[in-house]
Amino acid sequence: MKRTVIIDALKRTDFGADVNIKGWVRTRRGNKNVSFIALNDGSTIHNIQIVVDNEKFGDDFLKPITTGACISVTGKLVESMGKGQAVEIQAEQIEIYGTADPETYPLQKKGHSMEFLREIAHLRPRTNTFGAVYRIRHNMSIAIHKYFHEHGFYYFHTPLITASDCEGAGQMFQVTTLDLKNPPRNEAGDIDYTQDFFGKQSNLTVSGQLEGELAATGLGAIYTFGPTFRAENSNTPRHLAEFWMIEPEVAFADLEDLMVLEEDFIKYLVQWALDNCRDDLEFLNNMVDKGLIERLQQVVATDFVRLPYTEGIRILEEAVSKGRKFEFPVYWGCDLASEHERYLVEEHFGRPVIMIDYPKEIKAFYMKQNADGKTVQGTDVLFPQIGEIIGGSVREENYDKLMARIEELHIPMKDMWWYLDTRRYGTCPHAGFGMGLERLLLFVTGMANIRDVIPFPRTPNNADF
Repeated sequence: MKRTVIIDALKRTDFGADVNIKGWVRTRRGNKNVSFIALNDGSTIHNIQIVVDNEKFGDDFLKPITTGACISVTGKLVESMGKGQAVEIQAEQIEIYGTADPETYPLQKKGHSMEFLREIAHLRPRTNTFGAVYRIRHNMSIAIHKYFHEHGFYYFHTPLITASDCEGAGQMFQVTTLDLKNPPRNEAGDIDYTQDFFGKQSNLTVSGQLEGELAATGLGAIYTFGPTFRAENSNTPRHLAEFWMIEPEVAFADLEDLMVLEEDFIKYLVQWALDNCRDDLEFLNNMVDKGLIERLQQVVATDFVRLPYTEGIRILEEAVSKGRKFEFPVYWGCDLASEHERYLVEEHFGRPVIMIDYPKEIKAFYMKQNADGKTVQGTDVLFPQIGEIIGGSVREENYDKLMARIEELHIPMKDMWWYLDTRRYGTCPHAGFGMGLERLLLFVTGMANIRDVIPFPRTPNNADF
């Protein structure tokens, strides 16, 4: 008999029909006459109840069916008389695929800390919490592609291996085939990368933006969506060494176009979650973050504040003068900390903020300079609970201004002639942004640690699984 997934079985009303379901046992309870097995196959947060006649199957057969066991059940779909479910299955045949020793199986029916579950990341998808998180992760990925496809963007694949450093920070993972114990040397005694696989020093990418800009000058509007890597030694609840980044680039877009795109895009994703992940969101709202759904609804329903950096600093300095304590100092020219961003969003405005016109000294070389010579057309979208969730900018399209900034910052550009060519040959105004998928998921799921919204987190001293 063809298997029915549990999410579909729970919706059926053709009582008396024969069905086959397969999954993992969440719990088994009952008495000497009857057993009730809660079965889940990952298709939904909800379990389906299996009613088992103990005499029919025998104690010896049923004994290994404990939490964590994997079974196939064929039986009658019936209307449930119990509380909490509309349907259940009266078992007629049970096949045991795999058992889980109750003495050693880590996921017994009790509460587990997030720290413990990270140590068994290979098993945590079987928990209710992580099943919900990963289904939402899937839905957000689908929604991202759907949004851009519906709005005329082309999905563009940028390389994971690169010789350029988009951010200019130098915190990159090196890729090499050289013998690390005895690398070849040149006459100066330096490592001779001409003998490496790519003939030059290469790294894992920190961003697909620069290549995305190239594509936007030919296709008009593109987006990238793939893994990126940062060798930043930040062991915090908000940082990963490997994460997934969404980066649209749009030709002929100005600052207002960019802000409209950022707000519309993220509202679309949040609304998609509310429309398509309701059961999982309600579970997380009850178990993880009591204000989750209300916060998601508020984001969709409110207009984002457009806030110049200078005005934001004034608001923060005024708060300090009235006794508000911040761990990090506030002054014009500072790079805002998460506590500053969250104060503006959660306490001062009570809604998301798009901060613009940052000091050029704290932003990347490629951002378009304003006429004042001090600020650039950068945009950071600031969210409650998270702080920055999107970082973007209008890109500097003027060759001379871009080169002056590159020289001012002493950025090695010998391997980026191709990027500069877009400013030499038919340059155009353009803009784009980057959003980490995991930052979005922190907001949409209410989870507190970024390690808990990616299946197998990569952080300092951790590359398990």
